[in-house]
Amino acid sequence: MMGKPRPAASAEQALQHMDQFVSLGLMGQHHAAELLGLNVTDLTCLGHIIGAGAKALTAGELAERADLTTGAVTGVLNRLERAGYAVRRPDPADRRRIRIVADEAAAARVIEVYEPFYRRLTALFADYSPDEIAVLADWFTRATTEMRAHLEERADAGKG
Repeated sequence: MMGKPRPAASAEQALQHMDQFVSLGLMGQHHAAELLGLNVTDLTCLGHIIGAGAKALTAGELAERADLTTGAVTGVLNRLERAGYAVRRPDPADRRRIRIVADEAAAARVIEVYEPFYRRLTALFADYSPDEIAVLADWFTRATTEMRAHLEERADAGKG
């Protein structure tokens, strides 16, 4: 299936557009956090918790995904529990470990905040062929891997 004709763009132009999107995304995260009564770090962690679904994360896994210390994650979890967004539960396989699950009503509130934007993006995807969507998904997957590698390199450079 052929996609619609697209205007030509250089890699430099694509990076400029990506920078604009990321900047607006950061603004959107701040706005969403404000609507939910959270700070951006807590919202980011809650997003990881909700995204994990039935495979509830341990505090250590959350710390790794959010690039936080376990001590910082303890503070995040304390705030999320106080606000009613998440609950710590014993791991059924290892009672010494805890798993973090999102409160269902709280997760629904988060989804409600993001739903209008996701609806817009879904409509935008309808303008692309399955092959084009596959390229976009591949690019975002690979760009995420590159971002992680870059952040790890920066963290390692800061330690030395």
